[in-house]
Amino acid sequence: MEPHILSLADQLLLIERELRRLDMWTAQAPSASALASTQPFCIDTLPLEQWLQWVFLPRMKLILESADALPRVSGILPMAELAYQGRGPSVAGLLQAIESFDRLIAEVSERHEQLGQ
Repeated sequence: MEPHILSLADQLLLIERELRRLDMWTAQAPSASALASTQPFCIDTLPLEQWLQWVFLPRMKLILESADALPRVSGILPMAELAYQGRGPSVAGLLQAIESFDRLIAEVSERHEQLGQ
């Protein structure tokens, strides 16, 4: 497995760990209609932590496991900063994990462009 895939997988695990640590991880899945939102981050139907848990993490894990093409960019950090502003240092670990994921995706995309892939 390529090192960048392992690094991305590690970041996904860190995001999950932080959601659990913050008690933002839920056992009950959102409704099918909430998950079917066509808005970015399901902003009209889900809080960001539910989007991360029920949409983002499963999709990214599937992409990594099946060796599908990675997204060219990941702009989750600005949304997370907005969603969690005012929450203080308690969310710093979650924001750091998201920031690292965004950065890794950008690095992988840049590397692929340089190699002409």
